[in-house]
Amino acid sequence: MVTATRSREAREAPGTQKTQRVTAADVVRLRAVAGEVPDPEIPVLTLDDLGIVRDLAVAAEGRVEVILTPTYTGCPATAVIAADVERALHAAGADVVVVRTVLAPAWTTDWMSDAGREKLRAYGIAPPGACGDALADGAAGGRRPVALALTARCPRCGSTRTREISRFGSTPCKALWSCRDCAEPFDSFKAI
Repeated sequence: MVTATRSREAREAPGTQKTQRVTAADVVRLRAVAGEVPDPEIPVLTLDDLGIVRDLAVAAEGRVEVILTPTYTGCPATAVIAADVERALHAAGADVVVVRTVLAPAWTTDWMSDAGREKLRAYGIAPPGACGDALADGAAGGRRPVALALTARCPRCGSTRTREISRFGSTPCKALWSCRDCAEPFDSFKAI
């Protein structure tokens, strides 16, 4: 259990000093709030679906600290995600929120939830395949082979008769593909 030194009520009533006890349930609730923030680039996904919320802790003075790992080191949405997390936690009652970005270990698509993969498919984006995060724990010096997608399953018709049109799609984390059966273009989330 963590004890915050001043509660919101104490600040509203000058001269009073109340102690607010932050329980494990409070931390779980705040973690859920942060995890439910939608991704600004793919709004059907939450941060929990992507697996980018690494940690949430409440310090003794009540400060909420969130650690995020972006999907890409240069992800243009990182600042927006941090601001959205901060806003959501303030709305949930947190007074002081600090969001930190941590790049190591690097995010991998293996951190995505199964629910997130299914949401991508339903949204019309081919979800990534597994990329073997087991090697990321330090084996082979922390390096692992980069998987090269030879095909992507069309999220509309399910065909694997597809071709990559461009390695770069609507965002850096996606590639543009086309289905040879239904002739529809689609984004495919890159496995990294």
